[in-house]
Amino acid sequence: MKTCRFATLVACGVLLESCASIAQQPPKPQAVRPALSMTPVKPETEGFSSERLERLHALMQQKVDQKQISGYVTILARHGKVVDYSVGGQSNMAAATPMAKDSIFRDYSMTKPVTGVAMMILYEQGKWLPSDPISKFVPEFAHLKVYKGLDADGKPILVDPDHEPTMRELMSHAAGFLYGFGNSPVDKMYKDANLFGSKNLDEFIAKLAALPLSYQPGKQWVYSVGMDVEGYIAEKLSGQSLPSFMRDQIYKPLGMRDAGFFVPAEKRSRFVTNYRVDDKGNLAEMADGGLLGINWVANPGLPSGGGGMVSTAEDYYRFAQMLANGGELDGKRVLSPATIRLMTSNHVPPSVLTGEFGGGMHVMRPGFGYGINGAVVFDPSEANLSFGKGTYLWDGAAGTWFWVDPANDVVFVAMIQRMGSPDNHYLEYRSHAVVYGALVDPAK
Repeated sequence: MKTCRFATLVACGVLLESCASIAQQPPKPQAVRPALSMTPVKPETEGFSSERLERLHALMQQKVDQKQISGYVTILARHGKVVDYSVGGQSNMAAATPMAKDSIFRDYSMTKPVTGVAMMILYEQGKWLPSDPISKFVPEFAHLKVYKGLDADGKPILVDPDHEPTMRELMSHAAGFLYGFGNSPVDKMYKDANLFGSKNLDEFIAKLAALPLSYQPGKQWVYSVGMDVEGYIAEKLSGQSLPSFMRDQIYKPLGMRDAGFFVPAEKRSRFVTNYRVDDKGNLAEMADGGLLGINWVANPGLPSGGGGMVSTAEDYYRFAQMLANGGELDGKRVLSPATIRLMTSNHVPPSVLTGEFGGGMHVMRPGFGYGINGAVVFDPSEANLSFGKGTYLWDGAAGTWFWVDPANDVVFVAMIQRMGSPDNHYLEYRSHAVVYGALVDPAK
């Protein structure tokens, strides 16, 4: 009996010593993913069904066949491996130019997440905090007023804000700014100010500082020029133009070879024609220079952090995969995992997630909020979506969209060029359904 008790004590001592030894060992470094390859692997190796992925191809090709879009490029990856890379249709219908993997697209509002990363690089350098008032970096905003209706003479009633709008509110479209695309009195003020007709960001900020906020900071969610303000702040904090800062800190490290704020002459043949839907429901070519006043023929005097980028689908996929990897790609670290988590977490208060605010099918509601420069699905079942928890997503006015799903380790990028069509969001959300319908073995 004593022998058994002694043996037990010895065994326990050995176990405790072993546990202490394990506890003292440094944590294993995070596994480094292999260099990114754009050659697709067999979908089944990463949990997807090749047969079911044909639904994605059919969905996109049907739009081409119906002449609802001119062409498309889509990229789907899991665990850092491309499982589907599809191209269809034409980049220019009149010239019958085939769409290609290196076709260059207008990203429009898919610029916003890239501007967000630029700002988070500066955050990691200790140059700003989410709680900082915007006026700390834009002194012109120190005395902003809030619109509170019209008086008996039809003149705007302006009041002081309850608090100064913060960087967090700026970056989550909750600061009180607008775009000027609506029909409210403040929208009219934005239109009259012609913000995007400014010759540079200094003039843009001066015009914006003369306009009232549309609502009390933090009380609503309204899509806005906030990311263009971020572009101005990024320039002030970095000492570089926004395009140069993004080139040096994001495009070059990530191998985004064609990303930028204009398309050089030698690349114009790869620039996809932009289309709109005319009164008869047909595609018609759309000249550049309309929305945001951008023509992409030269380095802009007013670089739009909210909508000025161009890129190939592969360029943007490399950016999105960096987010999925926790801030790193091919051994080049852009941000830390903790900063990526901060950027892709919801920053909109529950009082705003009521279903009253949003744009298109992106409705701020329980489970679906907004992080830094992109939407966040923090509770998929509440949001009634098939994404995994923590999915970060956004899109652009000409029909580009992407998402990064950390729970399923899925990245998806799609690019078309059809301006402002009400079907753009519907096509985007249908792509969610067909992609996750093809993920048949998520445990892989």
